[in-house]
Amino acid sequence: MISRNLTATGHHSPSLTNVKKMQIDYKLHLYSFEKNYRKLIGARYYNTQDTLNSNKTRTEGAKGSPRDSIGHGTHTASTAAGVFVNNASYYGLAKGTARGGSPSTRIAAYKTCSEEGCSGSTILKAMDDAIRDGVDIISISIGLSSLMQSDYLNDPIAIGAFHAEERGVMVVCSAGNDGPDPYTVVNTAPWIFTVSASNIDRNFRSAVVLGNGKTFQGAGINFSNLTRSTMYSLVFGEEIAAKFAPTSEARNCYPGSLDYTKVAGKIVVCVNDDPNISRRIKKLVLQDARAMGMILVDENNRDVSFDAGAFPFTEIGNLEWHQILHYINSTKNPTATILPTIEVPRYRPAPIVASFSSRGPSSLTENILKPDVMAPGVAILGAMVPKSDEPGSVPIGEKPSLFGIKSGTSMACPHVTGAAAFIKSVHGRWSPSMIKSALMTTATTYNSMKKPVTNSSNYIANPHEMGVGEINPLKALNPGLVFETNIKDYIKFLCYYGYSKKIISSVSKTNVTCPKTSQDLISNINYPSISIQTLKRNQKVKMITRTVTNVGASNATYVAKVHAPEGMVVNVYPNKLVFSKNVKRITYKVSFYAKEAHGGYNFGSLTWLDGRHYVHTVFAVKVQ
Repeated sequence: MISRNLTATGHHSPSLTNVKKMQIDYKLHLYSFEKNYRKLIGARYYNTQDTLNSNKTRTEGAKGSPRDSIGHGTHTASTAAGVFVNNASYYGLAKGTARGGSPSTRIAAYKTCSEEGCSGSTILKAMDDAIRDGVDIISISIGLSSLMQSDYLNDPIAIGAFHAEERGVMVVCSAGNDGPDPYTVVNTAPWIFTVSASNIDRNFRSAVVLGNGKTFQGAGINFSNLTRSTMYSLVFGEEIAAKFAPTSEARNCYPGSLDYTKVAGKIVVCVNDDPNISRRIKKLVLQDARAMGMILVDENNRDVSFDAGAFPFTEIGNLEWHQILHYINSTKNPTATILPTIEVPRYRPAPIVASFSSRGPSSLTENILKPDVMAPGVAILGAMVPKSDEPGSVPIGEKPSLFGIKSGTSMACPHVTGAAAFIKSVHGRWSPSMIKSALMTTATTYNSMKKPVTNSSNYIANPHEMGVGEINPLKALNPGLVFETNIKDYIKFLCYYGYSKKIISSVSKTNVTCPKTSQDLISNINYPSISIQTLKRNQKVKMITRTVTNVGASNATYVAKVHAPEGMVVNVYPNKLVFSKNVKRITYKVSFYAKEAHGGYNFGSLTWLDGRHYVHTVFAVKVQ
């Protein structure tokens, strides 16, 4: 698995010479399934390439070790395939028995990057090495910036994943952390399993208590020793601006924007008008100024608990802020305190699409629905490299923790990897596309309250946010029907996308014969979901073809049930599929007619039912 820190962004040139990252710790963890008491069975590291100011590239050694120094790779690896650990917790939070998605699975690690970033060519080499080493699944928790995506055959991850697919190796990737804006999803090649992030039924709360006795519940993780018995002066950042510093910067707690003499010993309120200054930077600014704590006002990111260590911290929304601001303005000496974090179990609803999770449709082609699925990626407990280098990161009197709580699609990705390994251990002969199909057609679109999954803004989530839904590994063991997508399908995809036979032949060992080129034909790739980029209202019917393979009982009859959006006519031919010992694959067609459908994207589903199985296919159709 190639893994990265949550805020990493980057780009690469068409020559694959450089994929720069703002933050560090990239590892490639790959999974094989032979039973053995050894967990880590192999590790490689590589020379890294750094680009100098002169744009020349130099090669530096990987410092002689594949060992993880940051913890991101350790966290994701343990999520996918960690063994059972009793009494695991992060300083008492999230306490219980921890294990990965497939505890019996073994891991090989491939370290491809330095602290300055990583080379695309090195990532590609590591993936090819892993394929030759005989792994079964490659899990990649890293992605380029959505603003700097290259096309499929200039993307080292997409090329490496294509090589893997040709050799029967599954590749699972994170969808990116550039949400909630549309067209931000990355790692969108159809031969990649693309994963978005959701929350789980656990939350962390840190309360603010004002001097007038009012209490407001905020989000965040802090292990401070503050109590209700002692109050501290409460100030708003813009009121304590440094000389000549704009109040707009002071209210956001920019570095250098606050008068340190007015910060020391106080609890400071900062807003998050400017997303370029991270929560961590704001915390470090106040910590350096000897503040007693920070209240951050941010309506958009409260679903993701920030870990402030021993520094008193909480994050509130606009409603709470208006009441606190009124208190500050109406009180001569406003005071407050911030209480240590408490865990909220059985939190509802769950899952919810994470605010940071990148959204579709893909900027490269809208005729493949991306992301594919959703999995837990908010406040995930996982193994961690014990660290204490940042002041206040370890609670007083505690040793550095062997576990950490992290959020990101980086955390969601290994959940799907573990689920895929679990299925592979039962169905050893299933191809990557069969495993992918099983997880997609059995995914759920309902939350713990038996209502449709919502996003962080409390609106019903759509497939561009959560893919086909939240994975259900147990149901995926017996999906009934699967969609098999093979290399020939992916070759057709590249042809339809517009690549020449010569370019396709440079990355594939398969004989290439390109049919006519049309991106509209991409929708007919035998994929477990359906996406149509253009359907004109009241004009020609769009016909989509799919083929399903029966992996359940030999004799089975499935009946189609269509949930069509208002104003769209969707029909299935035939609407009944009859399988027998001699009939294992059946092709059907789905027609779409935008009679009175509203403009823009319309979402619906086609479900095949046989009394035991529920084979769910989501579709997204853009009407013009």
